[in-house]
Amino acid sequence: MVRCPDCSANIDLDEDEVEEGEIMSCPECDSELEVVSKSPVQLNSLADEDEDEDEEEELEEEDLGDDVDGDDDLDIDDDELEEDIEE
Repeated sequence: MVRCPDCSANIDLDEDEVEEGEIMSCPECDSELEVVSKSPVQLNSLADEDEDEDEEEELEEEDLGDDVDGDDDLDIDDDELEEDIEE
């Protein structure tokens, strides 16, 4: 017997029934869970990992600042570039 990390519902699982890395759903809250250990059986919520990835992406976007297109060069309009070439 193991508990869902999201809703704390009891889930009837035996070591022999699961494999590490297996993805399953909680029968109560339908959260996606990953088996991270067989002995003893431990589950991780995949929703937590998704939230962590979202937070990392938001921080990366903030670090980019004005660099909207995601490359590390300066953003210059084509018109400005042509003017610089003509001079």
